[in-house]
Amino acid sequence: MIKLKVGNAPHIGVKDDVRKVMVDVLIALVPAVIAATVVFGWKALFLSILGAVVGEILDVYFKKLAGRKDGWDGSGAVTGLLLALNVGVGTPWWVMLIGLLFALAVAKHAFGGLGQNVFNPALAGRVFLLISFPTHMTGKVFLQPDATTSATPLTLFSDAGHNVKAVFDAGVSYWDLFVGNVGGTLGETSTLALLIGFFYLVYRRRIKLVVPVSYIATTFLFALIGWAINPKLGDPIFHILSGGLMLGALFMATDMVTSPMTPKGQAIFGFGAGALTYLIRIFGAYPEGVSFSILIMNGLVPLIDMYAKPRIFGEVNE
Repeated sequence: MIKLKVGNAPHIGVKDDVRKVMVDVLIALVPAVIAATVVFGWKALFLSILGAVVGEILDVYFKKLAGRKDGWDGSGAVTGLLLALNVGVGTPWWVMLIGLLFALAVAKHAFGGLGQNVFNPALAGRVFLLISFPTHMTGKVFLQPDATTSATPLTLFSDAGHNVKAVFDAGVSYWDLFVGNVGGTLGETSTLALLIGFFYLVYRRRIKLVVPVSYIATTFLFALIGWAINPKLGDPIFHILSGGLMLGALFMATDMVTSPMTPKGQAIFGFGAGALTYLIRIFGAYPEGVSFSILIMNGLVPLIDMYAKPRIFGEVNE
């Protein structure tokens, strides 16, 4: 008799388990943590380690409350580290932990835990903090080594009436945006560091390539159209390198649980997230739109999966 085991998503069809996948994600985020430490100082490292450690402890605790005996799997540490990378260095540690508690208790375990949550927990925690502690989440940040204060490029862009000239007049270059020598949250500033971690996940076959490619390509397309209509709105390269787009597209929109299952569905998901990100940046109340766009698309995943499900072999179209 064949014994079948029923478990929650993500379902790994190789000699792997969730713990190994999450360890790979943690390894992939190390370059971003290093870059944040170089740019913002040792507090960035402290917040990153604190988020990962407390995130895993809370995750195991909530599992025990629910009567589960599967122990640690690393997913709590990934949520904690991603949330830490989504806050600024000026965010008090206790504020970040409040967001982490919300992310794990409400956005993850209230839905049944890993595999059953609808929304990306780290992004849900970030949005909760944006609404609850806006001053701590949107203030200026300190850059190393001269400890000068700096607003984020997207904040400069938004405050100037969506005029990209204000960003470059402040001394920001494309190279600064690429390597991370700008203000922002801990993990969003260095595109270079994020790409290093992303290529590691590609090598380990942990990433759904359709999602980040369609996300970034759509943002590029919308920014290109906007730039053609009004050059003040910024060129596509500026919008791709600025803010949390790369962090969101490479590490959070690709979440196995909260993204579609089929390539067609993933392409739709990426297109919607990219379009919403650009539209929120230009027309929304916040200078950044990545978190909101991914969470909105998370909520649409069941509908996307229903629409994009492949036809069963031998099925006759009615």
